[in-house]
Amino acid sequence: MDFLINLDVDDLEQAVDFYGSVFGLRVGRRLAGFAVEMLGGPAPLYLLHKPAGTPISPAGSQRRHYQRHWTPVHLDFVVEDIEFAVDKALLHGARLEQPITTQVWGKLALMADPFGHGFCLVQFLGRGYDELATQTAEAVEPGRCH
Repeated sequence: MDFLINLDVDDLEQAVDFYGSVFGLRVGRRLAGFAVEMLGGPAPLYLLHKPAGTPISPAGSQRRHYQRHWTPVHLDFVVEDIEFAVDKALLHGARLEQPITTQVWGKLALMADPFGHGFCLVQFLGRGYDELATQTAEAVEPGRCH
């Protein structure tokens, strides 16, 4: 089984610039003006052009907006140098929502992209999440992202 990641955006070229510049993804295919495939990560990322104000589904009355919004699904990007990655993301329009914190397993920065989608930057330290496996659930509460 493969996974595809889809993100609604209101400006395809701005999204291509953001995800290309910040995460090193490259354009795979442009799909008839409504989507751009970004490659270079563990799964293809599809940027879907969905204008602000359009319905989010045929059955609902909610409309798309690209201010910061909450969703129960978000992306985590594992990076080698979190301080550098945060600075690069900020330079390209991301927002830092929580300064970098250090957990027993690594470092975490809570962020939002220019389209209101929350994401996290993660830098593993030591054995990463395996650091938690040697401790009881009561002793450590893992960092939470969004």
